[in-house]
Amino acid sequence: MRRGRLWAWIVFILGAAYFLLPLIATIQFSLSIRRGTLSLDAYTNVLQSPDFQQTLVYSFLVGIGAIVVGLLLVVPAAYFVRLRAPQLRPIIEFVTLLPLIIPPIILVFGYIRMYSSSSILPLTNSNIGTNILLTLAYVALALPYMYRAVDTGLRTIDVQTLTEAANILGANTITIMARVIFPNIIVAVLSGAFLTLAIVIGEFTIASLLNRPAFGVYMQNVGANRAFEPAALAVISFVITWAAMGMIQLLARFAPRTAALTD
Repeated sequence: MRRGRLWAWIVFILGAAYFLLPLIATIQFSLSIRRGTLSLDAYTNVLQSPDFQQTLVYSFLVGIGAIVVGLLLVVPAAYFVRLRAPQLRPIIEFVTLLPLIIPPIILVFGYIRMYSSSSILPLTNSNIGTNILLTLAYVALALPYMYRAVDTGLRTIDVQTLTEAANILGANTITIMARVIFPNIIVAVLSGAFLTLAIVIGEFTIASLLNRPAFGVYMQNVGANRAFEPAALAVISFVITWAAMGMIQLLARFAPRTAALTD
């Protein structure tokens, strides 16, 4: 028992060191813009930059759009598979894994061919159309995480019983998903939403392909031209990600275990 605990602590310390040492080195480097002293000038330069604010807001808006579209696609599909067609689950899981299986370079070339086709070309000639294409691309990238988060949430509730009870009360399918199923999986939905937002904020390739002012493109441009500001951006991105994860844990703690049917 003592030997097992010792090895557990050793593994924990090694894992924590592997995670924390690069982070500490990045923070120290971001504070070393002035030789011989620690300074927050790199963070000040980043936060006061108009490009930082504009690109971050743009990525947040596109991320929210990707979350909404992803939920409209994933929640009904996962609900239908869970309730009516469980035999389709292996196929759905394989399809949702494709964005992780296909190499990014092949995915990008596929988008290039698709976006240059005559049927989609009118969308790329306008800012609104290009934003729509970028949002749809992010929906595909986040599909593995969003689907698994929603599917995990559905596994924690009795979908069959809740659906039958709502049908007895006269609810239709849209009402059941909106007022019965969705409130019961809200924590799982938020987990998928925060993961989607993290993917959108850090994505570079597709946004660069479509020439969009995204946060990932801004980070790459700063990294190519400056030394200390990229480290500050990395720390800021880390703080945003961990704040999102903390919100997930907080909501999971205070979320109700079950949701009652409402008339």
